[in-house]
Amino acid sequence: MRIAILGKPFSDTIAPFIQVLFDELQRRKAELFLVEQFQLFLQNTLNLPTGIQTFGRGDKLEDVDVVLSIGGDGTLLDTVTYVGQQQIPILGINTGRLGFLATIPYESIHVAIDALYKGHYTLDDRALIRVDSDQEVFGGINFGLNEFSVLKRDTSAMIVVHTYIDGEYLNSYWADGLVVATPTGSTGYSLSCGGPLVLPQTNNFIISPVCPHNLNVRPMIVSDRSVISFEVEGRSSGYLASLDSRSTAVDMNVQLAVRRENFAARLVKLHHVNFLSTLRSKLNWGLDKRNDVPKQY
Repeated sequence: MRIAILGKPFSDTIAPFIQVLFDELQRRKAELFLVEQFQLFLQNTLNLPTGIQTFGRGDKLEDVDVVLSIGGDGTLLDTVTYVGQQQIPILGINTGRLGFLATIPYESIHVAIDALYKGHYTLDDRALIRVDSDQEVFGGINFGLNEFSVLKRDTSAMIVVHTYIDGEYLNSYWADGLVVATPTGSTGYSLSCGGPLVLPQTNNFIISPVCPHNLNVRPMIVSDRSVISFEVEGRSSGYLASLDSRSTAVDMNVQLAVRRENFAARLVKLHHVNFLSTLRSKLNWGLDKRNDVPKQY
């Protein structure tokens, strides 16, 4: 197999597990490609196989079978921007904290690699959100997996986000900002703003205000075939536009709109992993310390 690997630096306690990963891939004679920054970290941390090739953002990953993302959910979001419309399957190995997207614990690396080689997995296509603007905003990488946000800058006064769906006026949100999330992003920033959890394969966007001034304003689910556009005003000269973990300052006169991207992020899902079990595990559903207390009669 031809395998590309992206990642973020990890602690010394995790290093032996990542060494197992490279030893196993070397044993299976995999052809490896490492993103340049991660390769610099690994060569001082692990014993790497010989013959590893490097790549950078924008490079075409010719005939790569799978991309391994080593880190947390943020690392996987970044990996999506490297893969882009090539739609190479991505497997997330979690060395971070939460792991909604990077679902494979680092202790189970050998199980995941064995499943890859045996074909014991399915591919889960996740919708992406695309930002269109009349000025360049995100350096040409104008798509994301989780959400797009319009936010006030620093401690400035709230902003007003006039919002339209397919050109029809929806509402003016007096708030600290507004989040438009994909179903995948429903477990992220949108959730902390009171947005609903949405199953990954539903064809929706979630519009969630951030700290709205009007308490009767609530999150709203709309079709992801819609085009959602914004006009922003406030006391300051600009605001923040954020796409997953990438944020940039934007002038008030910049026109922005979001829609569903015409390609998807293709995630590798092992047969024993599913979204509902991940929800129960990561959100601690059903856990109650009272259940551990012996019954008193």
